[in-house]
Amino acid sequence: MAPSMSLVHSANTLNILDFVVNKGHGVKGLSELGLKTLPPQYIQPPQERFDHTSNEEENKDSIPVIDMSNWDDPNVAKAVCDAACKWGFFQIVNHGVPIHVLEDVKDATHKFYALSAEEKNKYSKERSVSNHVRFGTSFTPEAEEALEWKDYLSLFFVSDDEAASLWPPVCRNQALEYMKSSEFMVKKLLEILMKGLNVKEIDESKEAILMGSKRINLNYYPTCPTPELTIGVGRHSDVSTLTVLLQDDIGGLYVRNTETSKWVHVPPVSGSLVINVGDALQIMSNGKYKSVEHRVIANGTNNRISVPIFVNPKPSDVIGPLPEVVGNGEKVLYKHVLYSDYVKHFFRKAHDGKATVEFAMI
Repeated sequence: MAPSMSLVHSANTLNILDFVVNKGHGVKGLSELGLKTLPPQYIQPPQERFDHTSNEEENKDSIPVIDMSNWDDPNVAKAVCDAACKWGFFQIVNHGVPIHVLEDVKDATHKFYALSAEEKNKYSKERSVSNHVRFGTSFTPEAEEALEWKDYLSLFFVSDDEAASLWPPVCRNQALEYMKSSEFMVKKLLEILMKGLNVKEIDESKEAILMGSKRINLNYYPTCPTPELTIGVGRHSDVSTLTVLLQDDIGGLYVRNTETSKWVHVPPVSGSLVINVGDALQIMSNGKYKSVEHRVIANGTNNRISVPIFVNPKPSDVIGPLPEVVGNGEKVLYKHVLYSDYVKHFFRKAHDGKATVEFAMI
């Protein structure tokens, strides 16, 4: 993928990487040029493209949708733990996060991406005043053989004061409200999942390692001229403890069924949130809860957004199987690793399915 590759548009020679990455236009800017064909930098190898026709049968089945109206219902707890073991993914409704908060953050995401390239580029890797605020494109462009058809704004939460001074004003309040409104729900889910591991209570130290840091992303997947040749997000599992994902009504998220290896669509459900287990929880549960591969397809007719909250250990935490999980002589599958080292390993390379978790395997 040589930076000198270019394409001709309206009689102008356009350097793709300069236009998309350096100038801050992102793939949204490319999409708005009215391109008829996909720039070669975005053409994925055949094995990474998505064949919709081969998955039509599997799409009839999907991840569980769990009604959280009664958090204390044993059947709800069983459904959550079963989903975390079998699927690694589930959707929740009646979760307590106000619908207007979800709608506001979706609207704010569109407003951020409606800003000029110059304005968005103030938050790029080279120009942002903090590593905690990052506007970018694809995943790790310098490490990828083929780029992903996606732009993102990533916001790492440190404090209200830092967010007030550094996060983009057009989406700051809405992103904070979404994150804070989700805290109770995240804690309740983790309490359920920990009880499923014989952890009776989440004390301060457990809470710190389970949810000591949070990051929120505003993702934008523009309309793509030839979506069958590329991907919105490649195959990967998250490095989080849990991920809370807000989808719009376009759809495009696919999850790998661990039993059949088939890709299953996660249809948008009005008012729902998609929850998935991350690598950190897989490691802490010694493999009982599964972080599974997922991907996002490119769309030929619609712009799509999503807003995930990544609930993580603190970067300075050491993660490994919890004592309560392996206390009865169960074989230990993972070593203890510094969480920041694990995350650095993930971001150092292109998306590669479940390969990152091997970093922590014994």
